[in-house]
Formats: sequence, structure tokens, C-alpha cells
Amino acid sequence: MKKLILSAAIVLGSLSTFATPISNTEFTAKSVIIAEEFKEIKAEEVPSTVTESLKKVYPEAVITKAYVNENSEYKLEVKVGDKEETLHVDANGKWLEK
Repeated sequence: MKKLILSAAIVLGSLSTFATPISNTEFTAKSVIIAEEFKEIKAEEVPSTVTESLKKVYPEAVITKAYVNENSEYKLEVKVGDKEETLHVDANGKWLEK
């Protein structure tokens, strides 16, 4: 009988510890928006490493517009046949995924 009462007291005591309220904590979500500001440049101003890299991948591509940002990354609007695409490349001719 003592064991039954003791085990009931332990079970009831452990249940009360799970019922303790959680303290109110405030969560703050922060978001960072990186603005990539590109400045339009003439197609002739695009470095030769970039144009050579473009000609290797798309030999028939024609640059319709070109942009550069402060990190020397180029955004090229190119036309291949009747399709128009926007490509991103760094100053060394390495293609970037954006």
C-alpha cells in the first residue's frame, strides 16, 4: 500500500512539472535585402573576357543591353535568334547564377 501511494505521489508530482507555463519571449525576425544596383553601360564597354566567355557559350549571341554594378559583375541582356535572355557574369568571365 505504501508503494502504491508513493508511486501515485511521484506520478502526480511529475505531471505538475510539465504544466509549468512557458515564459513569454518575443521573437524578432530580421530580413536583409541586398540591393544590387546595376548601371547601364554601352555594349562596347564590356570587357573582352566577358564577351569572349559569351561567344564560347553562345556564339550567335548579340548583346542588346549591358549593366555593371560596383562589384564588377555584369548583367547582359542578349538576343540569340529570336530568344532574349538575361545573363550574369563577373569581370573574369565566370558565369553567376542569380
